[in-house]
Amino acid sequence: MQTPQRIGHEIAVNDEGFFLNPHDWSEEIVPELAEREGIAELTPKHWEVIRFMRTAYEERGGAPSVRALSKESGIPVKELYALFPKGPAKVAARIAGVPKPVGCI
Repeated sequence: MQTPQRIGHEIAVNDEGFFLNPHDWSEEIVPELAEREGIAELTPKHWEVIRFMRTAYEERGGAPSVRALSKESGIPVKELYALFPKGPAKVAARIAGVPKPVGCI
């Protein structure tokens, strides 16, 4: 089990890097989480997707798949892959501190 550091506080994640407790997340740690995913600089579009994932999780109890993320956020799939090349829904969910989206392998 990996444990990213947050100001002296360890955050428990599963073996795929998803938070075990989404309430441990804060926007303060997003840059570090993004860097671990290979995203050196967060743009306003990155933040839009990350915040969308948080909101979707909080409202529905789950993160959307890539198709649902694109449809519901209005950001085209191609752009999502440009923002999160290693898998938009999965990577955005890890950075947003929410569980793995249903349908992601």
